Amino acid sequence: MKLLRNSSRGENLIQKLTMLIAGFATIALLATSCGGSSETTDSAPSQSESSSSSQSAAEEPESSSDEEETPTPSQDLEVADDCPTAGDARDDLFPGVMFFSEAQTRCLTDIDWGDRCDVETGRLKLPVVGAPECFAPFSGDNGGQTARGVTEDSITIVYWRWQENDFILNYITGPIANDDTNADAEASLRGLLEYYETYYETYGRKVNLIFYEGTGNVADPISARADAVKIAEEYDPFMVWNGPNLTNAFEDELVSRGIACLACGPSQQIDFYREVDPLSWTFSMSGEQNTLMGVEYVTKQLAGRTAQYAGDESYHNQQRVFGRLYIESGEASVQNNQDFQNQLAENGVDVIETVAYALDPATLQESAASAISKFKSAGVTSVLFSSDPIAMRDFTREATAQGYFPEWVHIGSVLADTTAFARTYDQEQWANAFGITTLSVGVDSLKAGAPFRYRWFFGEPAPADDSLGVIDPWPATFYPIIQGIGPDLTYDNWREGLNRADPTDRRTTSSSFSWGEKGRWPAELEYDFFGNDEVTVFWWDAEAEGRDETDAVGIGMYQYADAGLRYLWGEFPSEPIELFNAETSVDQYDEPPPGQEIPDYEPLPSAG
Repeated sequence: MKLLRNSSRGENLIQKLTMLIAGFATIALLATSCGGSSETTDSAPSQSESSSSSQSAAEEPESSSDEEETPTPSQDLEVADDCPTAGDARDDLFPGVMFFSEAQTRCLTDIDWGDRCDVETGRLKLPVVGAPECFAPFSGDNGGQTARGVTEDSITIVYWRWQENDFILNYITGPIANDDTNADAEASLRGLLEYYETYYETYGRKVNLIFYEGTGNVADPISARADAVKIAEEYDPFMVWNGPNLTNAFEDELVSRGIACLACGPSQQIDFYREVDPLSWTFSMSGEQNTLMGVEYVTKQLAGRTAQYAGDESYHNQQRVFGRLYIESGEASVQNNQDFQNQLAENGVDVIETVAYALDPATLQESAASAISKFKSAGVTSVLFSSDPIAMRDFTREATAQGYFPEWVHIGSVLADTTAFARTYDQEQWANAFGITTLSVGVDSLKAGAPFRYRWFFGEPAPADDSLGVIDPWPATFYPIIQGIGPDLTYDNWREGLNRADPTDRRTTSSSFSWGEKGRWPAELEYDFFGNDEVTVFWWDAEAEGRDETDAVGIGMYQYADAGLRYLWGEFPSEPIELFNAETSVDQYDEPPPGQEIPDYEPLPSAG
């Protein structure tokens, strides 16, 4: 495949930041996965990927038996008389819900789908690939106060935003500079709500958004808990989006008070989600899922083969010798790393040297010098790393200083798999970097994605034009789900709706998401509270030119192997995936690839 360079703004990279910073899983994720892959939110399911033919729905913390009676449907949702396809009708629709293809199956021909629906395709008139199906407009009694934070005409949502002067966040994200203010972010989020509420069925309700700026830094548990208490007592929302993602205190306090969280804290171990079910959900893979993916990749693709991609040519004819480098950010990170290495050992793969480090500017250089010395002395040819976005700068520079040039194998770091950060690493070292990532091949943001949709709808860029892709995953996930639930919006229905919803489509330009019991993971990991299910294989092209997440043109780009082919758990082939070949890889698309073209519609007037 032709290598595509110099695309306009890096939609791919904005999408990457979506999942990566969405929930700012930065080190949050690392705290529980042995280095968790960046999400990102590839991205959290965008509205183009949310369930359409099957309705997405939601669940609630308390049993719906204590709630008001389920409201009656807005229209006759029975099967039409003498309908030849009546036997194919679904029996799992929530009351008050009807979507286009199901109406056809039931031979219901008298539904007025409204201006938002393209009745030729049965899908919403949106400029997205695989737009969601049209849902029938609702009228009648929606049940009013079906859950906390829900009334007849509103759903209270709190969006937590970090302080603009948060020194920890600024330290981590410094290389990805943008000038978006919190005021810009709020205006953009409110704009997104208008967009979604114009096209999605919300059963007579609109989101009552509370934009909340945190009172402490993203790692401070005391201020995080205080924020949660204030949010619960002053706003009593249905759900909170986002949070201070270097501490679990915020999420822990909210769910203890019966308030739902959507990616509002560091990804935690699966037992936490089971204990608070149905109150907490996230976009990223779990630590256990990351471990499964990493083990499968290493055992099928790397183990027992020569270190042909190392910078030191003397390693090229040697069978790989593995070392492990990971960020230690708590007990969970240590346990997950041990699980990773234990599973490798069960598959006959040994790790001969393991180094854990802390993200501490005062000690990072010393940690790097010690780690590189250990790897070099042990004869490690291939370093399996799970890191934060900053540390690899120090580790790679130290490796060059010590004349050590191994393979750098990415097994799930956060933001280290974005071009903006990778350009800050020692390029002589990073020319030998490859591995797996949840990120995906992107499309020029002038042609697809959240920035494109915002401009299409409003006729101008979003105020937070640098970070809109970081903000969009929350509404892009929320609206398709409540559309599928119907008027009886409860936490239990949220859970059941996610379980019924089909996985989002599988494409090279986005990751496929699902929650619930979909059979994508081992039985012991389902019900699945974690959205992202796929990874792809990538490598660093030190000579490619293109735009990074900051829209800066520069040298060095991540390339996605096999034209960005993506893998679920169990799908990695045993035959080698070709790396470091620009002819079979792609970095970015200037136009949507074949089969993923964007439909052309005029936007509707805002319903806001």
